[in-house]
Amino acid sequence: MRNVQADTPSPIILAENLTKVYTNGHIEVAAVRGISLSVQPGEFVAIVGPSGSGKSTLFYLLGGLTQATSGRILIDGVDFATLNDGERTRLRKHRIGFIFQKFNLLPTLSAMGNIEVAYKISGRKEPLDHAYLDHLSDLLSIRGRLKHRPSELSGGEQQRVAIARSLITRPAIVLADEPTGNLDTKNSDAVLHMLLRSNRELGQTTLMITHNPEAASVASRIVYMRDGEILREERGSRADMELPSPAAI
Repeated sequence: MRNVQADTPSPIILAENLTKVYTNGHIEVAAVRGISLSVQPGEFVAIVGPSGSGKSTLFYLLGGLTQATSGRILIDGVDFATLNDGERTRLRKHRIGFIFQKFNLLPTLSAMGNIEVAYKISGRKEPLDHAYLDHLSDLLSIRGRLKHRPSELSGGEQQRVAIARSLITRPAIVLADEPTGNLDTKNSDAVLHMLLRSNRELGQTTLMITHNPEAASVASRIVYMRDGEILREERGSRADMELPSPAAI
């Protein structure tokens, strides 16, 4: 008899009974309340909720940027709770790429310089793969903008550089926190196309935090949060959309 369980891949992100409580004097506020979430390799998951729903806290927990009050988080089978600070940092550098609402580009460096610095900080011993950088630049439509400083780039171009900076280390997981929050509709759509394209073509697992249901609709799975809890899940309405060529974006 075929072993169905053996054919099921292990989740790359697994949260079990996750709780995060913040204390302010004698007041305790539970930002995340007993959440369990499983993400398979190669999935694109969007977490949606209004301000105060706990989605950003969940983002920081899953990225190992803050510690849970209770419950556990496994990244590719590794339990964050079993790692010391240095080991958690190394896991983040090698397995997770972060994209934030604020681009956080270094203003004195070119786009290329910002990407190269991210690679150096990752601590990898191998030299930067310029063929891969060229591929990313074409994928993100920034090949002709790499010599420009952030002040010479549009908001959409800066976010694409931030995505390239996140992807240059070939992370297995990409965590994006409101990546379209500072962009107009045209640039938001372009960035969403880029995230979807990198998810499909580079095989990364993508988890995106957003308050915007329209942005979330490109994900293969949408998780809705409110008051620190998961309310429901559904499939993204644009998950199977055909993507325009990078040059057309």
